[in-house]
Amino acid sequence: MEGMTMTRTRSCFCSSLSLQLPLPPTTTTRMRMKCQYSRSVAVAVSVPPPPTMMSTCPPTPTTGRVDRSGRFSSPRSARELALLISYAACLQGTDPLLLFHRRLNAKRVPGFVFDKQLLLRYDHVSFASQPIHVATQQEEQHLIHQFDTDSAFEADVLSAPLKLVYTNFVLRFTREILEAVATGWNQRIYLINQVIPQRWKNEAPSKIIELCILHIAMAEITSKGTKHQIVINEAVDLAKRFCDGQAPRIINGCLRTFVKQQSEESRAEDISESEAIRLA
Repeated sequence: MEGMTMTRTRSCFCSSLSLQLPLPPTTTTRMRMKCQYSRSVAVAVSVPPPPTMMSTCPPTPTTGRVDRSGRFSSPRSARELALLISYAACLQGTDPLLLFHRRLNAKRVPGFVFDKQLLLRYDHVSFASQPIHVATQQEEQHLIHQFDTDSAFEADVLSAPLKLVYTNFVLRFTREILEAVATGWNQRIYLINQVIPQRWKNEAPSKIIELCILHIAMAEITSKGTKHQIVINEAVDLAKRFCDGQAPRIINGCLRTFVKQQSEESRAEDISESEAIRLA
Protein backbone atom coordinates (compact mmCIF):
# COMPACT_ATOMS: atom_id res chain seq x y z
CA MET A 1 0.00 0.00 0.00
CA GLU A 2 2.97 2.30 0.41
CA GLY A 3 2.91 5.21 -2.01
CA MET A 4 -0.81 4.93 -2.73
CA THR A 5 -2.94 8.02 -2.27
CA MET A 6 -6.67 8.14 -1.92
CA THR A 7 -8.79 11.28 -1.81
CA ARG A 8 -11.92 11.50 0.29
CA THR A 9 -14.36 14.37 0.00
CA ARG A 10 -17.14 15.21 2.42
CA SER A 11 -20.54 14.86 0.80
CA CYS A 12 -23.33 16.64 2.59
CA PHE A 13 -24.17 19.65 0.44
CA CYS A 14 -26.62 17.78 -1.80
CA SER A 15 -28.11 15.79 1.08
CA SER A 16 -28.81 19.07 2.85
CA LEU A 17 -31.38 20.00 0.20
CA SER A 18 -34.26 19.03 2.44
CA LEU A 19 -36.77 19.00 -0.40
CA GLN A 20 -35.09 15.79 -1.56
CA LEU A 21 -34.74 16.84 -5.19
CA PRO A 22 -33.36 14.06 -7.41
CA LEU A 23 -29.86 14.90 -8.59
CA PRO A 24 -28.57 13.49 -11.86
CA PRO A 25 -25.64 11.06 -11.43
CA THR A 26 -23.26 13.42 -13.20
CA THR A 27 -23.49 15.92 -10.35
CA THR A 28 -21.74 13.49 -8.03
CA THR A 29 -18.66 13.30 -10.22
CA ARG A 30 -17.38 16.77 -9.36
CA MET A 31 -15.62 15.85 -6.20
CA ARG A 32 -15.23 19.28 -4.66
CA MET A 33 -18.33 21.00 -5.95
CA LYS A 34 -22.07 21.13 -5.62
CA CYS A 35 -22.93 17.72 -4.20
CA GLN A 36 -19.73 17.61 -2.18
CA TYR A 37 -18.25 19.75 0.53
CA SER A 38 -15.02 21.42 -0.46
CA ARG A 39 -13.06 19.90 2.41
CA SER A 40 -11.12 17.07 0.81
CA VAL A 41 -8.51 14.99 2.55
CA ALA A 42 -5.86 13.05 0.69
CA VAL A 43 -5.05 9.94 2.72
CA ALA A 44 -1.58 8.68 1.86
CA VAL A 45 -0.13 5.48 3.32
CA SER A 46 3.47 6.46 4.01
CA VAL A 47 6.02 7.11 6.75
CA PRO A 48 4.35 7.95 10.10
CA PRO A 49 3.88 11.72 10.30
CA PRO A 50 4.67 14.03 13.20
CA PRO A 51 1.83 14.11 15.77
CA THR A 52 0.92 17.66 14.74
CA MET A 53 -0.17 16.47 11.27
CA MET A 54 -2.74 14.00 12.55
CA SER A 55 -6.37 15.05 12.58
CA THR A 56 -7.22 13.77 16.07
CA CYS A 57 -8.42 16.98 17.76
CA PRO A 58 -12.16 17.33 18.37
CA PRO A 59 -14.02 20.01 16.41
CA THR A 60 -13.71 23.49 17.86
CA PRO A 61 -17.09 24.83 19.04
CA THR A 62 -18.24 27.89 17.13
CA THR A 63 -20.30 29.40 19.93
CA GLY A 64 -19.59 32.92 18.66
CA ARG A 65 -21.98 32.25 15.77
CA VAL A 66 -24.76 30.81 17.92
CA ASP A 67 -27.01 33.07 20.01
CA ARG A 68 -28.62 32.41 23.40
CA SER A 69 -31.42 30.45 21.77
CA GLY A 70 -28.82 28.06 20.36
CA ARG A 71 -29.40 28.99 16.72
CA PHE A 72 -27.09 30.40 14.04
CA SER A 73 -27.10 34.18 14.18
CA SER A 74 -24.28 35.40 11.92
CA PRO A 75 -24.62 37.10 8.51
CA ARG A 76 -22.30 34.42 7.12
CA SER A 77 -24.84 31.72 7.95
CA ALA A 78 -27.45 33.77 6.04
CA ARG A 79 -25.23 33.94 2.97
CA GLU A 80 -24.53 30.22 3.16
CA LEU A 81 -28.26 29.49 3.41
CA ALA A 82 -28.95 31.83 0.49
CA LEU A 83 -26.39 29.90 -1.56
CA LEU A 84 -27.93 26.58 -0.58
CA ILE A 85 -31.39 27.75 -1.65
CA SER A 86 -30.15 29.43 -4.86
CA TYR A 87 -28.29 26.32 -5.91
CA ALA A 88 -31.29 24.08 -5.27
CA ALA A 89 -33.53 26.53 -7.15
CA CYS A 90 -31.23 26.38 -10.17
CA LEU A 91 -31.31 22.58 -10.16
CA GLN A 92 -35.09 22.56 -9.88
CA GLY A 93 -35.67 25.46 -12.25
CA THR A 94 -37.80 27.28 -9.70
CA ASP A 95 -37.88 30.66 -8.01
CA PRO A 96 -35.45 30.86 -5.04
CA LEU A 97 -37.92 32.83 -2.94
CA LEU A 98 -40.61 30.23 -3.53
CA LEU A 99 -38.19 27.48 -2.57
CA PHE A 100 -37.10 29.39 0.55
CA HIS A 101 -40.68 29.80 1.77
CA ARG A 102 -41.41 26.17 0.98
CA ARG A 103 -38.54 25.11 3.21
CA LEU A 104 -39.42 27.68 5.85
CA ASN A 105 -43.01 26.49 6.12
CA ALA A 106 -42.42 22.78 5.60
CA LYS A 107 -44.25 20.60 8.12
CA ARG A 108 -42.07 18.65 10.50
CA VAL A 109 -42.06 14.90 10.39
CA PRO A 110 -43.96 13.53 13.41
CA GLY A 111 -41.56 12.64 16.17
CA PHE A 112 -38.69 14.63 14.66
CA VAL A 113 -36.17 15.78 17.28
CA PHE A 114 -33.25 18.08 16.48
CA ASP A 115 -30.20 18.20 18.72
CA LYS A 116 -29.04 21.83 18.86
CA GLN A 117 -25.69 20.68 20.20
CA LEU A 118 -24.87 19.84 16.58
CA LEU A 119 -24.77 23.57 15.82
CA LEU A 120 -21.84 24.01 18.19
CA ARG A 121 -19.75 21.68 16.04
CA TYR A 122 -20.74 23.19 12.71
CA ASP A 123 -18.02 25.36 11.17
CA HIS A 124 -18.91 27.99 8.56
CA VAL A 125 -15.23 28.69 7.80
CA SER A 126 -13.81 25.22 7.30
CA PHE A 127 -11.96 25.28 4.00
CA ALA A 128 -10.09 22.74 1.91
CA SER A 129 -7.09 21.35 3.74
CA GLN A 130 -3.68 20.01 2.85
CA PRO A 131 -3.24 16.23 2.40
CA ILE A 132 -3.08 14.28 5.65
CA HIS A 133 -0.64 11.38 5.73
CA VAL A 134 -1.24 8.22 7.73
CA ALA A 135 0.99 5.23 8.36
CA THR A 136 -1.43 2.31 8.31
CA GLN A 137 -4.69 1.18 6.78
CA GLN A 138 -6.26 1.24 10.24
CA GLU A 139 -5.49 4.95 10.58
CA GLU A 140 -6.79 5.50 7.06
CA GLN A 141 -10.09 3.78 7.86
CA HIS A 142 -10.38 5.72 11.12
CA LEU A 143 -9.91 9.01 9.27
CA ILE A 144 -12.43 8.03 6.59
CA HIS A 145 -14.94 7.08 9.29
CA GLN A 146 -14.39 10.42 11.05
CA PHE A 147 -15.08 12.40 7.88
CA ASP A 148 -18.15 10.32 7.05
CA THR A 149 -19.45 10.98 10.57
CA ASP A 150 -18.80 14.72 10.24
CA SER A 151 -20.56 14.76 6.86
CA ALA A 152 -23.59 13.05 8.37
CA PHE A 153 -23.94 15.54 11.20
CA GLU A 154 -23.52 18.52 8.87
CA ALA A 155 -26.20 17.08 6.59
CA ASP A 156 -28.46 16.83 9.66
CA VAL A 157 -27.85 20.50 10.41
CA LEU A 158 -28.43 21.77 6.87
CA SER A 159 -31.55 19.67 6.28
CA ALA A 160 -33.24 20.50 9.60
CA PRO A 161 -36.27 22.85 9.72
CA LEU A 162 -34.94 26.37 9.20
CA LYS A 163 -36.58 27.85 12.28
CA LEU A 164 -34.73 25.37 14.49
CA VAL A 165 -31.35 26.24 13.01
CA TYR A 166 -31.44 29.98 12.21
CA THR A 167 -32.52 33.08 14.13
CA ASN A 168 -35.18 35.42 12.79
CA PHE A 169 -32.41 37.86 11.83
CA VAL A 170 -30.68 35.25 9.68
CA LEU A 171 -33.93 34.16 8.03
CA ARG A 172 -34.90 37.76 7.33
CA PHE A 173 -31.46 38.57 5.90
CA THR A 174 -31.55 35.41 3.77
CA ARG A 175 -34.94 36.36 2.39
CA GLU A 176 -33.73 39.87 1.53
CA ILE A 177 -30.72 38.44 -0.32
CA LEU A 178 -32.85 35.94 -2.23
CA GLU A 179 -35.37 38.63 -3.11
CA ALA A 180 -32.58 40.77 -4.55
CA VAL A 181 -31.17 37.74 -6.38
CA ALA A 182 -34.52 36.87 -7.96
CA THR A 183 -35.43 40.46 -8.84
CA GLY A 184 -32.30 41.28 -10.82
CA TRP A 185 -31.38 37.82 -12.13
CA ASN A 186 -31.69 38.56 -15.85
CA GLN A 187 -29.82 41.87 -15.63
CA ARG A 188 -26.97 40.25 -13.71
CA ILE A 189 -26.59 37.49 -16.29
CA TYR A 190 -25.40 40.14 -18.73
CA LEU A 191 -23.05 41.64 -16.14
CA ILE A 192 -21.68 38.26 -15.11
CA ASN A 193 -20.99 37.32 -18.74
CA GLN A 194 -18.85 40.45 -18.96
CA VAL A 195 -16.54 39.47 -16.10
CA ILE A 196 -16.29 35.66 -16.03
CA PRO A 197 -13.64 33.78 -18.04
CA GLN A 198 -14.64 32.21 -21.35
CA ARG A 199 -14.23 28.66 -20.04
CA TRP A 200 -16.90 29.34 -17.42
CA LYS A 201 -19.25 30.40 -20.21
CA ASN A 202 -18.48 27.18 -22.06
CA GLU A 203 -18.97 25.08 -18.91
CA ALA A 204 -21.95 26.90 -17.42
CA PRO A 205 -23.86 23.72 -16.36
CA SER A 206 -20.88 22.63 -14.26
CA LYS A 207 -20.38 26.07 -12.73
CA ILE A 208 -23.82 26.51 -11.18
CA ILE A 209 -22.59 27.03 -7.65
CA GLU A 210 -19.86 29.49 -8.70
CA LEU A 211 -22.40 31.51 -10.69
CA CYS A 212 -24.81 31.45 -7.74
CA ILE A 213 -22.09 32.91 -5.52
CA LEU A 214 -21.61 35.72 -8.04
CA HIS A 215 -25.35 36.39 -8.22
CA ILE A 216 -25.63 36.54 -4.42
CA ALA A 217 -22.62 38.81 -3.99
CA MET A 218 -23.61 41.21 -6.78
CA ALA A 219 -27.19 41.36 -5.49
CA GLU A 220 -26.00 42.21 -1.98
CA ILE A 221 -23.63 44.91 -3.22
CA THR A 222 -26.24 46.62 -5.38
CA SER A 223 -29.38 46.07 -3.31
CA LYS A 224 -28.31 45.85 0.32
CA GLY A 225 -25.60 48.47 0.25
CA THR A 226 -23.14 46.27 2.14
CA LYS A 227 -19.53 47.40 1.75
CA HIS A 228 -18.12 45.61 -1.26
CA GLN A 229 -14.96 44.61 0.65
CA ILE A 230 -17.09 42.59 3.09
CA VAL A 231 -19.19 41.00 0.36
CA ILE A 232 -16.17 40.02 -1.74
CA ASN A 233 -14.45 38.47 1.27
CA GLU A 234 -17.57 36.49 2.12
CA ALA A 235 -18.00 35.34 -1.49
CA VAL A 236 -14.39 34.16 -1.67
CA ASP A 237 -14.85 32.23 1.58
CA LEU A 238 -17.98 30.56 0.20
CA ALA A 239 -15.98 29.59 -2.90
CA LYS A 240 -13.19 28.15 -0.74
CA ARG A 241 -15.75 26.12 1.14
CA PHE A 242 -17.96 24.82 -1.66
CA CYS A 243 -16.05 25.14 -4.94
CA ASP A 244 -12.93 23.66 -6.43
CA GLY A 245 -9.75 24.66 -8.23
CA GLN A 246 -9.22 28.32 -8.98
CA ALA A 247 -12.82 29.36 -8.23
CA PRO A 248 -12.01 31.55 -5.16
CA ARG A 249 -9.38 33.53 -7.09
CA ILE A 250 -11.61 33.91 -10.16
CA ILE A 251 -14.62 34.98 -8.10
CA ASN A 252 -12.47 37.55 -6.31
CA GLY A 253 -11.32 38.97 -9.65
CA CYS A 254 -14.83 38.94 -11.15
CA LEU A 255 -16.33 40.84 -8.23
CA ARG A 256 -13.54 43.41 -8.14
CA THR A 257 -14.05 44.02 -11.86
CA PHE A 258 -17.79 44.33 -11.28
CA VAL A 259 -17.30 46.87 -8.47
CA LYS A 260 -14.88 48.87 -10.62
CA GLN A 261 -17.35 48.94 -13.51
CA GLN A 262 -20.18 50.00 -11.22
CA SER A 263 -18.03 52.77 -9.76
CA GLU A 264 -17.04 54.05 -13.20
CA GLU A 265 -20.66 54.03 -14.39
CA SER A 266 -21.79 55.89 -11.29
CA ARG A 267 -19.05 58.48 -11.73
CA ALA A 268 -19.98 58.95 -15.39
CA GLU A 269 -23.63 59.49 -14.42
CA ASP A 270 -22.63 62.07 -11.81
CA ILE A 271 -20.56 63.95 -14.39
CA SER A 272 -23.46 63.87 -16.87
CA GLU A 273 -25.87 65.23 -14.29
CA SER A 274 -23.45 67.98 -13.27
CA GLU A 275 -22.95 68.94 -16.89
CA ALA A 276 -26.72 69.01 -17.48
CA ILE A 277 -27.23 71.26 -14.44
CA ARG A 278 -24.43 73.60 -15.60
CA LEU A 279 -25.89 73.92 -19.08
CA ALA A 280 -29.38 74.55 -17.73
